[in-house]
Amino acid sequence: MLGPADYLFWVSGFLLEVCVPLCSIYRKTFLRYFPVNFYMLCAALVTAGQYYCIRNFGFTSASYMYFYYYTDSLLTILMFAVIIYLYRRVFSEMGVSRYIKGAALVLLVATGLFSYAVVHQNRSHLTSRFVVELGQNLYFVGVVLTYLLWGAIVKLRETRARLVQLVLALGVYYSAMAGAYALRNLFPGLEAHVLRWMPPLMACWLPLAWAYTFTRVPEEARLATARLAVGVR
Repeated sequence: MLGPADYLFWVSGFLLEVCVPLCSIYRKTFLRYFPVNFYMLCAALVTAGQYYCIRNFGFTSASYMYFYYYTDSLLTILMFAVIIYLYRRVFSEMGVSRYIKGAALVLLVATGLFSYAVVHQNRSHLTSRFVVELGQNLYFVGVVLTYLLWGAIVKLRETRARLVQLVLALGVYYSAMAGAYALRNLFPGLEAHVLRWMPPLMACWLPLAWAYTFTRVPEEARLATARLAVGVR
């Protein structure tokens, strides 16, 4: 049974997801950060679709479960495009963009094949188990890619404040989601609590952090290298 807190998270998440591209348009940086804005627009559509499924089929229905996990995996794949974009921004002066895109594509395909292999033995529940396994593995891959990106930022002494803020917010998001799946596997009894509240909480956190970045951090803002180094210790 859903309560007021559930609907509050949905409404807040939807409004914040729409707010990110609006803030980007206001700052006249929509096209410059198009992958970020496109992802947020898609996330807003998914949030609206989740609400529709719950209202028409119920929170515990198979229809909502399939819609949630499939769209969550699709959004995670779209997020990989955002990560690739951020990698390209960080390595923009090194001329390695095409290698980054190729490596990310290979990693994405490998994740899908691995997820399929994990559940291949149980054919009777292949579809449902595969989509859950895929989503879990995508989040862990996202954690690895984001932390590698943060390591590159520190190593290259990246000082563009807006870029650093975007990556930091993404790192918190992926860490929390991957941690929720890890707790689900270690302590199945926590599933009803951890996996119920963590996704909507992070669905509010990420657009809130990115909207703050677009509105409060100027494009030309720079960080002191010493401060950036201290932040990872």
